[in-house]
Amino acid sequence: MSIKLLHVKPKGIQHTPFEDFLAVLIGTFVVGFGVMLLKQSAIALGGTVGLSMMLHHTTGVAFGVWFFVVNLPFYHLGYRRLGGKMIVRTAVAVALLSVMTEIHPYFIDVAQPSPAYVVILANILIGIGLLILFRHRTTLGGFNLLALDVQDRHNIPAGKVLMVMDGAVLLLSLFYLNLQTFILSIMGMLILNAILAMNFRKDRYVGS
Repeated sequence: MSIKLLHVKPKGIQHTPFEDFLAVLIGTFVVGFGVMLLKQSAIALGGTVGLSMMLHHTTGVAFGVWFFVVNLPFYHLGYRRLGGKMIVRTAVAVALLSVMTEIHPYFIDVAQPSPAYVVILANILIGIGLLILFRHRTTLGGFNLLALDVQDRHNIPAGKVLMVMDGAVLLLSLFYLNLQTFILSIMGMLILNAILAMNFRKDRYVGS
């Protein structure tokens, strides 16, 4: 995705503010459900979401609190590169995801799911949610902002950039994961980034 295309869309097909609002709400809802599944199964994820999950498991502090705090340092980069409007949307999305992930368990009880099934379902949901957010010029902050910045500067697909950074977070997660969940986490990372790499390329999709 080109950051320039995040700011300027072809005339006549711009999203309305209400459409952007609904997209952020739906995108964070879907991502939040996927994150909840992974968190409850103690399966790691990359990015600031994965980093926040690791901090949650090692400190006991709620994931939503860590996710909100971890993303704070990245807003300066986002404002400098992407502009104020997109950063406002991103900050709202981060806050919503922090809340969504914590409230989902109050409405649905997922008892003893298959870890392999959770990895597949959760990462597909997270990928779909991220694509919704990206299409409406919104990210979930953190590594997403860095990946978009690298893509804009060096024309390297954001999915590939995220894969490298996600790998670093997964390696750190070895401090609390066993071998089985670590392997499943790697599978999930590959699924998620494959979804982003296939469906979010500016040379294939108009406005991506």
